[in-house]
Order: sequence, then C-alpha cells, then structure tokens
Amino acid sequence: MAMAWRRALNHVVIPRDGAQIVGIRSFAIASKAKKGGKGGAADAAKTPALSKELKSTTVFGANILKEGSDPKIQPDSEYPEWLWHLLDKRPMLSELRRKDAKTLPYEDLKRFVKLVNRARIKEKNALTAKN
Repeated sequence: MAMAWRRALNHVVIPRDGAQIVGIRSFAIASKAKKGGKGGAADAAKTPALSKELKSTTVFGANILKEGSDPKIQPDSEYPEWLWHLLDKRPMLSELRRKDAKTLPYEDLKRFVKLVNRARIKEKNALTAKN
C-alpha cells in the first residue's frame, strides 16, 4: 500500500512554493557565473592563509559543533592503541585458505568464516540468476 502511494506521488508535480510548505528537499539552482578569465586570482583571494604552526597543531574541520574550536593534535601516547591498527592490511580469503584453520588467531578465523560465507552467498546468487 505504501509503495503504491509512493509511486503515485513520484509523478505529481509540486510547485516550488508548495514544496517549501510541505518540506520537500530539492537541489539548489546553480547561479550563472560570469564568463571571462580563468578566475584563479579571485579564488586564491577567498581562501584564508593559515600559518604553518597553526596547520601542524590543529585538526581543521573536525569541530562538529556550532560553538567551539577545532581540536588540537595530541601526542601519540594520548590516543588509543587500536587507532594505529585501523589501516593494517588484513589477509584475503585466498591467503586464509592456504593456512591451517586450527592455527589461525581468533580474529583471522572470524574473518575467514565471514569471507567464506560471503563467497558462498555470491556463488549461490550467481547460480540462481542464470536460471
């Protein structure tokens, strides 16, 4: 029932004023820029210049609150240990299959089971899609 209403509403044209009252989101209308030069000098003037000292001590864009300031960079000892292992390469399914499952650490064994299940599901979906 809900899908039928949704499909019916997709074809209804709502004027811009009505959309604001109802609360429907729409894309902003792009303003027409003046054609002419490349505008490199105008763009460079708009970006604020930051000192190198401020750049190396502050994380810019990390403040999500209206009030407050961007957080300062702390020494490595202040951050949790797990943070430094987020970008470590994890073994692929083919590597895990070559190893003995009884000797794998718990995290690798968990990953192995997850990847085997995912491969089995993909294979099953591929077989059913062909028929």
